[in-house]
Amino acid sequence: MTGLSLYVTENRFPVAGAFALARGARSEIRVVTVELRDGDVCGRGESRPWVRGGETVENVVEAIQSIRPDLRHGLDRNALQLRLPPGAARNALDCAFWDLEAKKKGVRAWQLAGLAPPVRLNTAYTLSLAAPDVLRKAAARNAHRPLIKVQLGSETDLARIEAVRAAAPHSTLIADANGSCTIERYLDLAPAFIRLGVVMVEQPLPAGADHGLGEIERPLPVCADDSCRDRLSLEELNGKYDAINIKLDKTGGLTEALELKREALAAGFDIMVGCTLGTSLAMAPAFLLAQDARYVDLDGPLLLARDRDTPIHYEGSLMEPPPASLWG
Repeated sequence: MTGLSLYVTENRFPVAGAFALARGARSEIRVVTVELRDGDVCGRGESRPWVRGGETVENVVEAIQSIRPDLRHGLDRNALQLRLPPGAARNALDCAFWDLEAKKKGVRAWQLAGLAPPVRLNTAYTLSLAAPDVLRKAAARNAHRPLIKVQLGSETDLARIEAVRAAAPHSTLIADANGSCTIERYLDLAPAFIRLGVVMVEQPLPAGADHGLGEIERPLPVCADDSCRDRLSLEELNGKYDAINIKLDKTGGLTEALELKREALAAGFDIMVGCTLGTSLAMAPAFLLAQDARYVDLDGPLLLARDRDTPIHYEGSLMEPPPASLWG
């Protein structure tokens, strides 16, 4: 039995300047690109290892390479969900399967998924972690954007939000704590954040140490990021979070992400579709998932100095649907 041909590469893309958050800064990203080929037809997917989940480029590539024998015996996208756990390896493969199937059938991926034709979306734009005076200047340059995300991570967090609000008076704000807060600090900051137009805070407490969120009134809505991986996460999030951030590298691809979104909506969660730093190839499948999400955070390519040869077009924060030549 012949099966599909598999090609795996590591690619590096420079960040525009340097991007910093509470866990450190980076000047480039390393992504894993998968190609699944059936004759002349090629499907592609991209993932970025989730370091907090113990992933590296090396072990993600190794996990992808491990399925070669399965591909020779007819492994498909559905079987892949059982063959590999959620994570970056499965994400790159899953998205490549979607792309390959769409190209072979001569349709778009949104049609395969039973979705409506995608429309343009406004994405959040993330400001790197910096001192308040630096953030004020960055916010002024981006004051035209409807949704700005501000990284938190120190005792000057309130001053950061105040600086961004002063420079971008009409933008809606999201704060991303990356697990850097305590319950007490969240409760202390929440009233001022609300007054300054912050509509949500992502992952205020570290994953695994967030049980206290279920024991308090949450005046400022809280979104699970690290605490939410796939559908199995949802039961633990009930009563602690108001929204979940779905990222394909955590769910292990678009297949699981679509099911997670469906079950999360049924359970009453608001939906945010997010990303780590990545190219347009990583944003393309997430764009389909984000079509009716309350919050969209797919600005990865805007933060890079170089993107894929066939990128998604952004007009300010407005994203166009991905071209078929890129993905899906």
